[in-house]
Amino acid sequence: MHTPGQHGGPGDTDPESEGDALTLGRRIRERRAQLGLTLDQLAAAVDRAPSQLSAIENGKREPRLPLLRALASALDVTVDELLLDEAPSERAALEIAVERAQRGAVFRSLGIQPIRVSKATNDETLKAILGLHQEVERLHGERAATPEEARRANTELRAEMRVAGNYYPELERAASQLLESVGYSGGPVSQQAIATVAEKLGFSLHYVANLPHSTRSVIDRRNGRIYLSSNLPSRDARAPILRAIASLVCGHEEPRNYGDFLRQRVEANYLAGAVLLPEESSVELLSAAKKERQISMEDLRDAFGVSYEMAAHRFTNLATERLDLVVHFMKAHESGTLIKAYENDGVRFPSDALGNFEGAMVCRNWTARTVFAQPDRFNPWYQYTDMAAGGTYWCTSRVEKAKEGLYSVSVGVRFEDVKWFRGRETPHRTKSFCPDDRCCRRASSDLTRKWESAAWPEAATPTSLLAALPTGTFPGVDSHEVYAFLEAQERLA
Repeated sequence: MHTPGQHGGPGDTDPESEGDALTLGRRIRERRAQLGLTLDQLAAAVDRAPSQLSAIENGKREPRLPLLRALASALDVTVDELLLDEAPSERAALEIAVERAQRGAVFRSLGIQPIRVSKATNDETLKAILGLHQEVERLHGERAATPEEARRANTELRAEMRVAGNYYPELERAASQLLESVGYSGGPVSQQAIATVAEKLGFSLHYVANLPHSTRSVIDRRNGRIYLSSNLPSRDARAPILRAIASLVCGHEEPRNYGDFLRQRVEANYLAGAVLLPEESSVELLSAAKKERQISMEDLRDAFGVSYEMAAHRFTNLATERLDLVVHFMKAHESGTLIKAYENDGVRFPSDALGNFEGAMVCRNWTARTVFAQPDRFNPWYQYTDMAAGGTYWCTSRVEKAKEGLYSVSVGVRFEDVKWFRGRETPHRTKSFCPDDRCCRRASSDLTRKWESAAWPEAATPTSLLAALPTGTFPGVDSHEVYAFLEAQERLA
């Protein structure tokens, strides 16, 4: 089974591949200029909108192979010539370096508005910007000489997910095969069907009251048993069973590092979602909803009898590959801390200099925060947010409850894509100027003068969000407790 990050897909490129996209765009632009073609003329020649070609020339979008062939033909060059690694000129190489720097995590963390690189921008200005960025990056590197392995691995994994459009064909096929093995024919997947899947894999299910506190499930591969808690927060045990089964289906071995551990967790969650919300059935429902301009996370949730969070996350798996929509997903704690995040629509999540989202503070004006102030917890909260850092985004959000407190789950899209969603008529709208701390983090001058030397608060942020890399083969798991549990269960059998 391939791990996330090994598949190509539509959507924006990650920092590793942005140089290639920028180089390709510059080669197309330079060749177009050599032929004396306008953007509109080239767009007409390949039957595409000028805005789409502009995004390609600016390195913000990579063309699929059919379009790349059409562009090569219109520009009287070969595809291989367009895909050459080197920039078409020294000036283009300088522009690419500046553009790539401005799209990097370090530059974004500074909260500085990037400049628009145009013909009017002279070489000296570009060299100065590039030099300053390189020095800032060097200083950040010194400050983060020994960064937490967990945060770096998490950032790399998020970039890989973005490239894949958060869609993994191998996991979709594995889920489909599991469903076929139990004769699934449509509708919500029953708990009995999931138990039968486990049985066909050679495992029996055992619900116990003393499951090790640091685990969600424990598999005894020697005796063919899967142990789960008899005190699940919900009566629906399907997802925990499927996450346990995932290690068997995906052929997981003991993780060699934290990156392996994170990938295995992503695969387990993905497989659970792909089984409970089968691809073809989900796409059929979502495609019909898109046709009616009524896409709704609630409808997806209710159609398959899953949690809102699972429905929202599953939507991100299918949105880009199957619905041609770029999206973002957020899970935020009531304290404002970002717990999970995914995007391929260009929204700028708060992050550190390494590009890590989780643990950062979400702007108070974003939907993921404003939803907590709404008295109606039975209906979704819709909101438009004008971002100072780029464009307007629409989000739908709900508040859920967990043992750590309340958290919000949000799905959002760019303004131009909101036409496909229910809730687009909402009058609710805010503005965000983050990461400028004057947006929502800095108190007024009067309050600051009065309280800054007298206040001493203790943070209520969940400690798990700030934890460093746990030790052990399975990070965060007490191996002694697990082995003692299995030994005791084997004696009882």
